[in-house]
Amino acid sequence: MNVLSVDRLTKRYANFALENVSFSLSKGRIMGLIGKNGAGKTTTLKSILNLVTPDAGRVEMFGRDFMTNEKSCKQNIGVVFGGIDFYDHKRISDITAVTKRFYPNWDEEAYQKYLKAFDLISSKRVKELSSGMKVKYMLALALSHQARLLILDEPTSGLDPVSRDDLLSLFRQLVNGGERSILYSTHITSDLEKCADDITYIKDGKLLKTAQTSAFIEAFQHLKAPNEKAQLSLEEIMIRTERSTYDV
Repeated sequence: MNVLSVDRLTKRYANFALENVSFSLSKGRIMGLIGKNGAGKTTTLKSILNLVTPDAGRVEMFGRDFMTNEKSCKQNIGVVFGGIDFYDHKRISDITAVTKRFYPNWDEEAYQKYLKAFDLISSKRVKELSSGMKVKYMLALALSHQARLLILDEPTSGLDPVSRDDLLSLFRQLVNGGERSILYSTHITSDLEKCADDITYIKDGKLLKTAQTSAFIEAFQHLKAPNEKAQLSLEEIMIRTERSTYDV
């Protein structure tokens, strides 16, 4: 069963267009959404969630049309957008007290577990948190209402290498049971090589390729120079693809 199905998703602005993006995410899998800055990753995620209204296309979550079942679908997803800020003078505990009212499935025990795992102190104010700690706090909120699908925009951005590795390990643990899936955008290709089952690549608002990670990497090996023997990494694939007019 697909947890998420995106079909020909389109969103047009004056100077940018996301055109006919289609992909699907199965249960128990992690998908990395990649592309350079401005390629359309955040627009894709916001369009999926109806945070911006798509001009065309269809989104299904848990086998249901998202637009007509938005409220119930959102009870089963956790969303983290790195650019979201809270009121600086509010304490973590105050924000949590308001947030958990929206989720009948709120799990206080899980929330406390993630606070401890992320070294978050509930009495701290938002202004006392680093960018990385803000991301961890938003993840703690997202993980505490038994979400079956996590949608994350650049979740590892701003984290030091050790914290990033810890977070990627957590992602793998979260999907191991086969019931939870993760879709996350990133420009850190080394993260994908460590934890992504599938990769979807967007270039200039268009879907370039979506596939299992190994098949994705293999599909771009023809970009190697004739004298190259080593397999191209994801980072090298992105660099060469962005510099060319290559299309799939």
